[in-house]
Amino acid sequence: MAASPVGKLDVEVELKSPADKLWLSIQDSITVFPKALPHLYKSIQVVEGDGKSVGSVRLVTYADGSPVVTVAKEKIETVEEEKKTLSYSVVDGDLLKYYKTFKATLVVTPKGGGSLVKWASEFEKASEEIPNPDAIKDFAVKIFQDLDVYLKA
Repeated sequence: MAASPVGKLDVEVELKSPADKLWLSIQDSITVFPKALPHLYKSIQVVEGDGKSVGSVRLVTYADGSPVVTVAKEKIETVEEEKKTLSYSVVDGDLLKYYKTFKATLVVTPKGGGSLVKWASEFEKASEEIPNPDAIKDFAVKIFQDLDVYLKA
């Protein structure tokens, strides 16, 4: 029997930055990410809303050499301030050539003097031959690790 084209991919990253500081930078990713991570992001533009709240749509342009994706349009689905939780879905862009749907949730929790980031994705492959988005998971880990270095500088 063929494997289901629907899947999940999760990762946890332990960081040195305090959870509150990390959460604020994730919320302000439209400004912080291209400045802190120019090797990963060219720009993040707000297409609808304020770029931070539910219903906002952001156009993300990744830096040259980005794996799989060069442009993605993301819609913020949920934001829970007190739980430091954010979820978004990709509504347009290169990724949708490979996945019919792609949604990710990230949660920032305090851990010691630092924080723990959980990034979980749910996806539906465009076809069974499409691999799991491991490159995207690895990219997410790199984002958080590099952001941690930037915030600790």
